[in-house]
Order: sequence, then C-alpha cells, then structure tokens
Amino acid sequence: MEILGIDIGGSGIKGAPVDVDTGSLTADRFRIPTPEPSLPDAVAAVVAEIAQHFSWHGPIGCTFPAVVKNGVTLSAANVDRAWLGADAQNLFARATGCPLLVINDADAAGIAEMKFGAGKDRQGVVLLLTLGTGIGSALFVDGRLVPNTEFGHMVLPSGKEVESWAADRIRTEKDLSWKKWAKRLNDVLANFEFLFSPDLFILGGGVSKSHDKFMPLLKVRTPVVPARLLNEAGIVGAALATSDLVPQ
Repeated sequence: MEILGIDIGGSGIKGAPVDVDTGSLTADRFRIPTPEPSLPDAVAAVVAEIAQHFSWHGPIGCTFPAVVKNGVTLSAANVDRAWLGADAQNLFARATGCPLLVINDADAAGIAEMKFGAGKDRQGVVLLLTLGTGIGSALFVDGRLVPNTEFGHMVLPSGKEVESWAADRIRTEKDLSWKKWAKRLNDVLANFEFLFSPDLFILGGGVSKSHDKFMPLLKVRTPVVPARLLNEAGIVGAALATSDLVPQ
C-alpha cells in the first residue's frame, strides 16, 4: 500500500509516496521552500502543490513541528504563532481534497525508526531525539509511542532549556567544536538518562550524518546510535501513522 508522506520543516516542505510495507519511497522526493512567513494558508498551499506534483488522490500523512492533538496544532515554538490552535488537519485536507492525518514531526521520525531503522525490534524505553533548529523528541515504551513529549523544552538542572543549550543550530551559531558541542549534548542525555532510564537513545536530524565526529565523545551509560532513515524519516513515519487509518 502506498501513502503520500509530507514533512513540514522550518526551511523546506518535502514529500514522496511511501510503500508502507517496506518503508521505501516509490518516487523521488519533491521539495519546496517553506513560505516566509509560514502562515497556515501559505503552508497549506504548498502541501497541496506537493500532492498535485504526484497527481495524488489517496490518503496523506503530514508532519508538523508542534504539539498536535486531534489534528490541531497546540504549540508554536519554531513556527509562526498563527498556528496556535489551528486545525491543521482540516486545513490541509481541504487544500488537497484528500483524507489526511497530521502528526508531530519528531513522533513521525520515531515511528519510522522503530519500524524500519535503528529502533527496529527494540523493546523497553527508547528515546529518539532530532537535533536541528530545535530538539524534537519521541518516546517509545515496548514499541508504543508516548506522543507529543516535547523534551526539547525541558529545563536542565543548570537552568538552560535543552534545545537552547544543545540543538545543532546552537553548534553552528556559536561555532562550537565537536568536542564542546558533544559535552553540551552529553549534559542533555545524562539528564534524560536520570529521568527516564532509557534502554536506547537514537539521535536523528541532519547532524546524525556526522555521528562519527561526536558520538564517540558521549559518556552516558545508555547505548547511543544514529538514526538510519535520515531525511526520509519524517516522510516515512507520516505515511506509516496514516496507514493505521486506512481500511485493510
């Protein structure tokens, strides 16, 4: 079964049809820059354009970088505040004319990694972190998602917000060495280790491609592995989440 997955990010919106039985994309990704400002109607128009690019008329799964409950976006940490309380699911469904599900972006990435990537067949407590402009999180207990965790906005014992301290954006903005940034990231992982006693950390986001530069510097007890699906995780996870709603 194929479902169109669309991943909305701060700089780009990308999508592709996904074979949900294998986790593979069945066509090349199509990407459009995120509108500035990223107001709801403008983003909905881009989502519709991606669906039209693939001449799509079936179900669509769509990620969004916010807390999402019943299709409504309830936070706006890294997006325009016009999204607070927006019914994104109905907005995108009207724009595309397709049945559609909206899910938190990190949750979608986690679903993909647990099904086809670094978390496959892993039981216990697994915590995926996406390291980018901010820090997204997806928590799984024996393979079941605990949705909308937003651990990137937790406060460390030092008083620093997690993503303001150790997001990949901070590494680049402050021109931190891999060693200095790894120390910050280790602070975050050690705090999560204390709070949740995880069995596995999965680190995603674009920086995971450079995992060999910083993961050997981490000193937590919990195993830490890079995500495997990289930039396809959101697309694949959105499609997988939507497949649960499609009659078999």
